Amino acid sequence: MKGDLQQFMQVGIVHFMAYPQTMGGEGPILETVNKIVTDDFFSAIEITRVNDAEERKQVGQLLESGRMTVGFGAQPVLLGNKADLNAFDEEKRNEAIELVKGAIDQAYEVKAGKLGLLSGPKPSHNQDKAVQLLVDSLKELCQYAKSKGNLVLSLETFDDETDKKCLIGPNSLAVEVAQEVRKTDPTFGLMLDLSHLPMQREKTATALHTARDYLNHAHIGNCYIKNPSDPAYGDQHPRFGYPGSENDVDELAEYLRVLLDIGYIGEGSDNVVAFEVKPVGNESSDAIIAQSKRTLVKAWNVMDQAKQALTTAWNKV
Repeated sequence: MKGDLQQFMQVGIVHFMAYPQTMGGEGPILETVNKIVTDDFFSAIEITRVNDAEERKQVGQLLESGRMTVGFGAQPVLLGNKADLNAFDEEKRNEAIELVKGAIDQAYEVKAGKLGLLSGPKPSHNQDKAVQLLVDSLKELCQYAKSKGNLVLSLETFDDETDKKCLIGPNSLAVEVAQEVRKTDPTFGLMLDLSHLPMQREKTATALHTARDYLNHAHIGNCYIKNPSDPAYGDQHPRFGYPGSENDVDELAEYLRVLLDIGYIGEGSDNVVAFEVKPVGNESSDAIIAQSKRTLVKAWNVMDQAKQALTTAWNKV
């Protein structure tokens, strides 16, 4: 297998993580989105809320003129408001649903094709009830999204013990949720993130094969879980190879290999594989983005060489 990696996937980036000062819907949004749009390494981008209506319109026009595949992240909206789509308290659950409906409205304004979201926290008791409440919330949100157009929803799986401590959580449980939600919306799917797998205590091959029939979005990144006093600890998405961290070239190459094996990426595929990386401390966002691109190219070459070596050995048998 030889080929430019961009022939096998759309390479994307989570804008609001690379430039975390924009996560709350303020800051240099237009300027930093423009940096990504004008970088032809990327054909996809994920943005989040843009509080100013006129700036949101300008961002949408910029993304359209750049012919970008656009995703919308509702995760910061939920996390920033400590909102819970599986809350036992009906009022709190409805508040979370309304927040996501607002995100759906903004997603349509910027012509996004997909919206990512996450479950609420894992409760200390009655997990089965929490799962059913989450399913109910997701079905309502899917119906709302489809009443306006063709926006696809994607539930991202997170850790359930380390940092976010989410209900979803294990990828096997995510599949159970997706099976139920698809009874309402067949386009609903799951988003898996290489950054989260070590915190989920799941191997790449196991997680991706478990979710393969429901996978509709993929993130790539890193995590650090050795020392809680480190500023990169938990779900902070430090750069690849951050000292003492979990993911670098080899782990990324393995993730790409399995994505290829399960058919999520492949020659001519337009499925998105998006960086989710964030500067730590005084690190430069632009430098972290450049490092991520170099890491992806290197990992792709490592995977490609391994595939060729395996093919050569098999042909000799």
